Amino acid sequence: MNPLSPKKLLLTKWTAVTPVAKQKHFLVIRVIPPTLPTDPIELVEIEAAYSKATQIIAWRDLRDDAVWRQGWV
Repeated sequence: MNPLSPKKLLLTKWTAVTPVAKQKHFLVIRVIPPTLPTDPIELVEIEAAYSKATQIIAWRDLRDDAVWRQGWV
């Protein structure tokens, strides 16, 4: 598991272990703040480097080494 902090994820680069539709490299473009300021951060928005398509995922999903690698590999 990768030691990650949601507050330090902005503009980090990630590589999907299994690319889908040539979407392999991603950039965290936004850390989505929780509804209540006292709640923890749960979601981030990532953007595909190739197509610029975006999706919202739980930031903890990035900790799974079977799905994501940190950096552009």
